[in-house]
Amino acid sequence: DEELLRRIQATIVQVQGDYEKLSSVTGNLLDDHHQKQKDIEALFQSLERLKKEKADKEDLALGIDVKADKTALAGKVSRTQFDASMERLNEMIQEMLSRVTGQEQGWHQVQRQLSEEMGSKLDRLELGPFQQRLEEHWKSTLEQLKEKAPQTEDDDAAGIKKQLLAHFHCMSCDRPLSMLVPGP
Repeated sequence: DEELLRRIQATIVQVQGDYEKLSSVTGNLLDDHHQKQKDIEALFQSLERLKKEKADKEDLALGIDVKADKTALAGKVSRTQFDASMERLNEMIQEMLSRVTGQEQGWHQVQRQLSEEMGSKLDRLELGPFQQRLEEHWKSTLEQLKEKAPQTEDDDAAGIKKQLLAHFHCMSCDRPLSMLVPGP
């Protein structure tokens, strides 16, 4: 009985540690998502500002008719520069959307792994309420992420270039681990 109690306590401690790590990762993902959402909103504001401030065709024709001097024309943005800037802006938006999608896919993979591990570890009647509370927390966090994630079009890219999770094994017990890949 003491050995079983010790095992249960060790499992609880391990699950609590896993829960804390997962909460930390979740917090980081939410922070990243919020920052990316702010960046996207700033890009859209810049786009709206560009639309409002772009040179009007009639104004340009009137300026040419009035024979504007070269310094006034030098201050105007050329169509090719504007198109290049808009194309780069579109690429940046698409890149950010693909990153958010990649993070969501990584999040689903971590959730599946944790669910599988919890299914094998939390089969005692004493731990049932803890498992239910943890699953409810997961569901609410996923719903928050889904609500805040931007909707992408169906013709977006099918994947990303960089793998978000790398598979490692614990040195002491050879247990498989999923670690975030360092770097941008």
